[in-house]
Amino acid sequence: MELIQSFSIDHTQIIPGIFTSRVDRLGDYSVTTYDIRLKRPNREPVIDVAAMHSLEHIIATFLRNDSDWKDEIVYWGPMGCLTGFYLILKGDRAPQELYELMLSAFKSVGKAQEVSGATPVNCGHYLMHNLEMAKWYAKEFADYLEANAENNAIFEYPKTERLMTDDGQHFYDS
Repeated sequence: MELIQSFSIDHTQIIPGIFTSRVDRLGDYSVTTYDIRLKRPNREPVIDVAAMHSLEHIIATFLRNDSDWKDEIVYWGPMGCLTGFYLILKGDRAPQELYELMLSAFKSVGKAQEVSGATPVNCGHYLMHNLEMAKWYAKEFADYLEANAENNAIFEYPKTERLMTDDGQHFYDS
């Protein structure tokens, strides 16, 4: 069985950043999935679940209301491993082009007075939010982005090389 693309990334080497995870061509247009990684997998504690939920709500609201980007947003949601988010956009942009958008989105969390849509009518688990922790994680990531703006490593995925057998099969398929 072939590994899905996100499992081919070397998670022991990935650092926080903005990465292109995959580009899907759909006829005349494409959609791109970006990995917005806040934590180093398997080396840092994951993001608190309630804070992750709050970040999801606040940043999704920010993205879908940004006048320059709102028509390109398809999806914003957490990774199952709780180390970051997936952002799906129409088109195919370089991760560097998302830098200012992500910086603004995470900085917007610090200004939030409440979690958008955190009501029983609007949310599947409206009590599971933590605005103050969300602000802490958002500031940590925004500060990191600013400190590493010139570091190309925050935009380039580390790849895992897969061993090949003599007959051309990937090692895990043989």
